[in-house]
Amino acid sequence: MPRDTNAKTAEFDSLLPSAQLDRRAFITTLTAAGFALAVQPVQASTVINTDSAGLDTGNATVNTASGELPLYFARPAGGKNLPTVLVVQEIFGVHEHIRDVCRRLAKLGYLAIAPELYFRQGDPTKLDNVGAILEGIVSKVPDAQVMSDLDACAAWAPDHGGDAARLAITGFCWGGRITWLYAAHNPKLRAAVAWYGRIDGAPSDLMPKHPIDIAGSLHAPVLGLYGGKDQGIPVADVDAMRDALKKAGKAGELVVYPDAPHAFNADYRPSYRPTEAADGWKRMQDWFKRYMM
Repeated sequence: MPRDTNAKTAEFDSLLPSAQLDRRAFITTLTAAGFALAVQPVQASTVINTDSAGLDTGNATVNTASGELPLYFARPAGGKNLPTVLVVQEIFGVHEHIRDVCRRLAKLGYLAIAPELYFRQGDPTKLDNVGAILEGIVSKVPDAQVMSDLDACAAWAPDHGGDAARLAITGFCWGGRITWLYAAHNPKLRAAVAWYGRIDGAPSDLMPKHPIDIAGSLHAPVLGLYGGKDQGIPVADVDAMRDALKKAGKAGELVVYPDAPHAFNADYRPSYRPTEAADGWKRMQDWFKRYMM
């Protein structure tokens, strides 16, 4: 396995409980909830369930040169010219937590779009451990492909209630890194919020650059939300990114929650920290209002 994949396997395996998945106890629950089998255990007591009352929600596809890209969307019912937010998945794909995030954003007046960015490489819900997802799927997804797919979703939005002039992106974990990269890719982007997205790492053919490498190329201001006890993203990396933005004269803000682990917004996992998650959600809303409205 390539060095970068090994590093990511160690990073994400360290974030999950050491107990092995009890298939008889968890598979039915996980599948019914739309969670990847690697996400263990589901914390039913803290899961946020946002209803679809007053919303248009559903699945759609976007035509790309290499196939039909599936996506989930949510927007205020009948809404037009809505500010649009691309929602980028964790390593586990577009499961129920990501769909719920879309509905939360729709309740705030946004068209939220969550594309299935692994659809060519595989389905993470069919795998039962993080290492298998990372090696079998995530490590095979080129950054260039992801950027192109997000562009396709941005182009889809205006015909489905979105305002092309008000585009933002947010992403979690794997999607947090993608959020940084997309902010340097799309000159039309207005705002970005990266939740605990990886900042640095070894380059590879499919991932030639990391956020620290593109700090001077950002087209949109980025809010980065990080945990001080994240076992995979050192606070030193966050500090380095903050310095890089300042040196490049780029608008951005990085917030570190000292006692929070990785994935502190993931309400379905033991890493969930409601206080920090609520603060981050408020900061995201303020960020979008500041740069999109």
